[in-house]
Amino acid sequence: MKIACIQVDIQYGKPEKNYEHIENKIREAVEQHHPDTIVLPELWDTGYDLTRLDEISDHNGVKAKQWLSSLSKELNINIVGGSIAYREEDLVYNTSLTYNRNGEQIGTYSKAHLITLMEEEKYISPGKNNTLFTIDGNLSTLSICYDIRFPEWIRAPFLNGAKILFVPAEWPIQRQSHWRALLIARAIENQCYVIACNRVGSDPKNTFAGQSLVIDPWGDIIAEGSVHDEEIITAEIFPELVDDVRVKVPVFNDRRTDLY
Repeated sequence: MKIACIQVDIQYGKPEKNYEHIENKIREAVEQHHPDTIVLPELWDTGYDLTRLDEISDHNGVKAKQWLSSLSKELNINIVGGSIAYREEDLVYNTSLTYNRNGEQIGTYSKAHLITLMEEEKYISPGKNNTLFTIDGNLSTLSICYDIRFPEWIRAPFLNGAKILFVPAEWPIQRQSHWRALLIARAIENQCYVIACNRVGSDPKNTFAGQSLVIDPWGDIIAEGSVHDEEIITAEIFPELVDDVRVKVPVFNDRRTDLY
């Protein structure tokens, strides 16, 4: 499976501008790299303009759903749709939507762990469920940004057979070393591929770290984005490697379920 991560800057609180820019990048990725699956960053529609979510969030995700479905079908690609500011009645969630090549929604996940350092919990409601979905026959899961600090949360889908972890993010540059270390750890301990798409650029409160990563089940980095620049990061992944690694180092079989 060929992956393309769309590492971009996000305009603060300007959904229309962001839709236009990211669609151009998706089309560029398809034309130049011919990926099977495209991955977007976290809150690509609004950025962290949290105080204005009442007016700029996407009611029931209607706009994003139509856009993602139409693009994935037209371009014959899977799109792991990063995340959007998703309004449901009076609450806003940080929600990811995933679509297959036929334009069908195959996955949804709302960020469970909200980062108090960025006051996310004041404006966004936490999700309550993990996720599993299948892309081109490969069982996958997804966590959003801060979620990667909670390994017990991420482990659950892998106990149910997941092979790929997608991670859309807006990870700040002051904790850049944590981003890299945590993602490598999640790949090693779950013996899975990790595909992490971060943004670049700045908003009024933060500068973001870029460095989107594709990591194999041994914990080796096979593709990496720059820190400051917009770019399309591509990599070929081989999900059968997950099975090979899990046979050679049988971590899941050796778990002490009688103790924990």
